[in-house]
Amino acid sequence: MAGKTAPFSRFEWMIAWRYIRAKRAEGGVSIMTWISLIGVTLAVFALIAVLAVRSGFRADFVDTIVGANAHLTVRQNFMETVTVTQGDQSVDVTRRVDTIANGDELAAQLRAIDGVTRAAPIIRGEGLATVGAQSSFVQVYGITPDDLRDIPLVLTPQQSSGSIDDFANGVALGSGVANNLGVSVGDRINLLSAEGVNTAAGRSPRRNTFDVVYIFQTGRYITDISRVYLPLAQAQTFYSRDGVHDEIEIYVADPDRVEDWISPLYRALGPEAFLYSWKDNEGAYLRALTVEDNVMFVIMAILVLIASMNIISGLIMLVKNKGCDIGILRTMGLTEGSILRIFFICGAGLGTVGTILGVVLGCLFVVYIDQIFALVNYVAGGGVWDPSIRGIYTIPAKLELDDVLKAVVLSLSLSWIVTIFPARRAARMNPVEALRYE
Repeated sequence: MAGKTAPFSRFEWMIAWRYIRAKRAEGGVSIMTWISLIGVTLAVFALIAVLAVRSGFRADFVDTIVGANAHLTVRQNFMETVTVTQGDQSVDVTRRVDTIANGDELAAQLRAIDGVTRAAPIIRGEGLATVGAQSSFVQVYGITPDDLRDIPLVLTPQQSSGSIDDFANGVALGSGVANNLGVSVGDRINLLSAEGVNTAAGRSPRRNTFDVVYIFQTGRYITDISRVYLPLAQAQTFYSRDGVHDEIEIYVADPDRVEDWISPLYRALGPEAFLYSWKDNEGAYLRALTVEDNVMFVIMAILVLIASMNIISGLIMLVKNKGCDIGILRTMGLTEGSILRIFFICGAGLGTVGTILGVVLGCLFVVYIDQIFALVNYVAGGGVWDPSIRGIYTIPAKLELDDVLKAVVLSLSLSWIVTIFPARRAARMNPVEALRYE
């Protein structure tokens, strides 16, 4: 009957189970069993947690960028020759033009392109916002109230105060700007711009006072600490842009594939225009994230491999302690294949159970990461996460099926493969040698 039993028969599972739970006094290695199980569990847990936080960082970074900034921006830069009259003479003067004279018409043409969800001409400048002794350098965006409502993270921010409907009567500030200036809705701020008027004594800075009507928090610190929105007409007056615009902001249906719209947009624009996307601005950071993702996965894979090595140690000790049992089983008619499968079940079973437990713990960690982070912050007395350094306010985590499957496949593959080697050693053990001293 030898050799005619089906692979992974019931008796093979029964023997493997007895070996796994055997006490040390019975020739088992229960301590090594627990070490192997805990090692694989923690390794898979760490792998899933790292992959989820990695995915969360990337998703949060992209969402805060495309949710508060244009996907594509149109600018113009060309040389223009104009005739200037000086007394009785006319002189041709060549000057650089970097404003858009027909912003409204050009934006309407761009909105007609398939996949373009929004195109809005804006004024963009820099300034110094002050309240009393407090000051903050800011980026000022002149925009219409309707176009401001089309910016996702301004319309529905993480936190806000005031009403976006009152934007026509004042300015909207990022939460970081408001905190630096110590203002709230209803207060007034002074805005100073170096782009003033020319006088006999030189260029005079322009200064104006505005009411704060809306404060928003987008979730990206660098945006909240510098962003100020000003009604378009007031921005054109403040920056001496009467009848012209600085840029056209474009939003597309799929910001991850923003490159697909570059060629159609260029065909609709004149030769003096040029485009840049949000990926151009953040390309270095995105590439750094990709490299970090790959390196982190390799490091965590090594951690899983090290945990799987504990299974080899435990199985080698088990094979050594069960040498007599192996000899008896072989003399009873068990084949080398049966012995191999018995010890393979021991090792693979530990790897599989450890993987399942690791997946459960990892998923629970990701689901409750906000509560865990709040507890750690409370125990540490606060201040664990500084958004001025990190650039974001909380630890993001995003549980994706692909990441979980990667962790499961990696763990099971390593734990099953390393199990084969001690299992083969047990299967090839000579029963005569195993029973010689018994």
